[in-house]
Amino acid sequence: MANLKESSSGRLPGLNDDDLLSRLPPEERARVMIDRLLTASGWAVQDAARANLSASRGVAIREFVLEPPHGRVDYLCYVDSKAAGTIEAKPEGYPLISVEPQTAQYVGGLPRDLPTWSGSLPFSYESTGSQTRFTNWLDPEPRGREVFTFHRPETLAAWLDEWQRSPDEATLRSRLRQMPPLEMGLLWPPKDVAITNLERSLAENRPRALIQMATGSGKTLLAAFAAYRLVKFAGARRVLFLVDRANLGRQTLKEFQGFTTPDDGRKFTELYNVQRLSSNVIDPVSRVTITTIQRLYSIMRGEPELDEEIDEHSSYELSGPDAAPVVYNPSLPIEFFDFVIVDECHRSIYGLWRQVLDYFDAFIIGLTATPNKQAFGFFHKNLVMEYTHEQAVADRVNVGFDVYRIKTKIGEMGGKVEAGVYVGRRERSTRKVRWEEADEEIEYEASQLDRAVVAPDQIRTVIRTFKERLFTEIFPGRTEVPKTLIFAKDDSHAEDIVDIVREEFGKGNDFAAKITYRTTGKKPEDLLAEFRNSYNPRIAVTVDMIATGTDVKPLECVFFMRGVKSRTYFEQMKGRGVRVINPTDLQQVTPDARIKDHFVIVDAVGVTETTLMETKPLDRKPHVALGQLFKDLAFGKRDLDLVSTIADRLVRLDLRLSQADRMVLEDLANGRSIREITEGLITALDPDRQYEAARTGMEHGDPSAAELKKAAADLVEAAVYPLTSNPDLRLKIVDFRHSYYQIIDDAGDDTLLHAGYSMERERQTVDDFRQFIEDNKDEITALQILYSHPYSRRLSFKDIRDLANAIGRPPHQWTPDALWAAYEALDKSKVHGSGQRVATDLVSLVRFALGQEDELVPFPEKVNERFSAWLLQQKNAGRQFTDEQRRWLEEIRDHIAASMSISTDDLDYTPFVERGGIGKALAVFGDKLGPLLDELNEALVA
Repeated sequence: MANLKESSSGRLPGLNDDDLLSRLPPEERARVMIDRLLTASGWAVQDAARANLSASRGVAIREFVLEPPHGRVDYLCYVDSKAAGTIEAKPEGYPLISVEPQTAQYVGGLPRDLPTWSGSLPFSYESTGSQTRFTNWLDPEPRGREVFTFHRPETLAAWLDEWQRSPDEATLRSRLRQMPPLEMGLLWPPKDVAITNLERSLAENRPRALIQMATGSGKTLLAAFAAYRLVKFAGARRVLFLVDRANLGRQTLKEFQGFTTPDDGRKFTELYNVQRLSSNVIDPVSRVTITTIQRLYSIMRGEPELDEEIDEHSSYELSGPDAAPVVYNPSLPIEFFDFVIVDECHRSIYGLWRQVLDYFDAFIIGLTATPNKQAFGFFHKNLVMEYTHEQAVADRVNVGFDVYRIKTKIGEMGGKVEAGVYVGRRERSTRKVRWEEADEEIEYEASQLDRAVVAPDQIRTVIRTFKERLFTEIFPGRTEVPKTLIFAKDDSHAEDIVDIVREEFGKGNDFAAKITYRTTGKKPEDLLAEFRNSYNPRIAVTVDMIATGTDVKPLECVFFMRGVKSRTYFEQMKGRGVRVINPTDLQQVTPDARIKDHFVIVDAVGVTETTLMETKPLDRKPHVALGQLFKDLAFGKRDLDLVSTIADRLVRLDLRLSQADRMVLEDLANGRSIREITEGLITALDPDRQYEAARTGMEHGDPSAAELKKAAADLVEAAVYPLTSNPDLRLKIVDFRHSYYQIIDDAGDDTLLHAGYSMERERQTVDDFRQFIEDNKDEITALQILYSHPYSRRLSFKDIRDLANAIGRPPHQWTPDALWAAYEALDKSKVHGSGQRVATDLVSLVRFALGQEDELVPFPEKVNERFSAWLLQQKNAGRQFTDEQRRWLEEIRDHIAASMSISTDDLDYTPFVERGGIGKALAVFGDKLGPLLDELNEALVA
């Protein structure tokens, strides 16, 4: 073995932790990886000889010895100093389901008198460090499931607390089985069926469910109804609603705000907090969080903010193999959401975005009008509702459509510029035109139009034909231009179309508008609202922004001036026209329209005459190693899935390469970079490029299937040649891919010196929080009040929420839980309370930080102490309360503990409304109710 000297840092030169980890035996490597996962998830990992159960709420003891003949368990997990679960470690690649019987038997080997939760071990994990499975034995029919990593100890503690309080409703899965049946008739019949089928699927513990409902049938309102029942009857803590773009998030929020709950009569948002993320701070008290998947990914990455323009784009346009993989974020643990509802789910299951969905230990509910093969696969073919466009048309939920085809000579066959004719050359970025004489004949094909070549007369001919036939053939008898949406190829093409539409119709700027992400002056959503609700613009030109999800009910004409290769995407674009609208609303924006009984697809590119292809992810062999992929390629295999997968792997590798490694590979590849090789592979797989290659040398007509197949094979062969002809390059690529792991010297004998959290971070947090209070005591209302003695006025819950938002912003991004944990780590003797913190605990934190109180006690506990003292004072003063009055007083106490105060208006909301509301309270307390509430507000929040 080579004599390698250690560097001054103690590591082998050029090696990192992952390199060293890769040198460990498989089982030992798995344990190191498991230790890391546990630590990241908030567990203290300890050897049995140095066990300290008070070090953390969650302690994982390695190699715990059981009673004979049970041997030892790899990790025994303690929650609040009681044994609660086990972890069985196995090397990477080990089939974990086969280990479940082993972990199930460990409970029989626990030493007698070992403190446990009712003599059982409710939680068991099997893990290789890269794959982890979890079984909750508190579930009615315990079933193992794969999870991203381990749950946090405070989560398991909360589950155990629920189990002790209500064993029959201890877990989400048990509560899902006990939901009351839906009262039929509250919804439109297909939605009744969808909700019923969905809840049956959830009760059967099926982790994913797909709802297919035609565009315009009210999927978002259906989701709001489902979320309401899941929160109210199944006790869901949080529901995540993922949308494709930010403007769809705004629409979704309006749906929740407008949804009247059927049994309560109030709006959803009056009962539960709903947050639409416009920043990277999630409000932990929100029951429903609405966001784009790209913003959620940004939050997972720990980024302080996301560019608003990225949020406005479709996740499908942004997805790609070049983004960093999802990693665990302790501020957003895997159990943060109980349910994830994915709108336009067919666009959110590819590559990077699929990782985001797989991250959460949550039920996933997909909504789409156009499921594809990938969607069916992702949702385990669990289609709980299928409501097609044809059914929707029959039910008058959608309108049908006609196709009007426009063909032009240049549009079908391309064109030719004679030599000697002056032609304009326009820069794509600046649109600046330079005129010069063509020194030779220039021929171009139809597929090059509006990309490589702009033929204004081709656009003009199409638009002029549309105008001339509009009131005679397309919409006969009409005089007003119907609301029309034109799909352009790109932003530059959209500019040309808008200009020519205005000129041909003889109208001004307000008649036709471009609505794309690059629109300035007005926000795209404002332009979209005008298009939806106002007379002008009559014609909107877009590229992708209005292609999916956007609701424009008065739209009567969908105009394709761009081709589409994806069947799913085409159906989504077409679906913009299917929305129904009542005649009165339609006539407000289009006065001469009588009724919308159909819409018209105007096809200027032949999109309705082609066989549309379904999209696929690039990595189509995710479980095959890169070395094996290269071996298959070298031995002559050329199937498109193989080439696509190699392209995906190379893109990911190129992101990780150092500049030095990149240069090594470039030298081996005779000057070609990995990026260039990858672009060549992806280009060879492009159906448009294959079609263009097959047409090379053809003057007219379309290539045959055989010609297309040969062209594709030729393109692929040329693209893979830099790899197939260069075995040294292939070997080096594989070598570099493995080189980003560390080698570990396993000959050394190390001894544990300390296991626990570093106090430096907590001390810094406490100091920073005290400085934050000092710096903001005159700016933040809650701090102004708490800083002053006596208090200048009573604190409100809004004041506390504003303070919570302030501390949650960058750079600190604190939560009450994080601050509480910091104080607890520094001096546990002065910190009381366990479990998840509530917003009002900020009062206790600020008072403790200012030295106004000697101990840090949860605010609800302080309120309870003051309540007991107040009751004693009343008793000593001869004031007695009936049992019914005591129950009301206890509810009032709990409300004040959570909301800082109470008023008579609050008595008409949950939980008081279940007792009869304000009317019953007046009957119980009489005219003393108002003074009593004021007295309790003063006594309990002092």
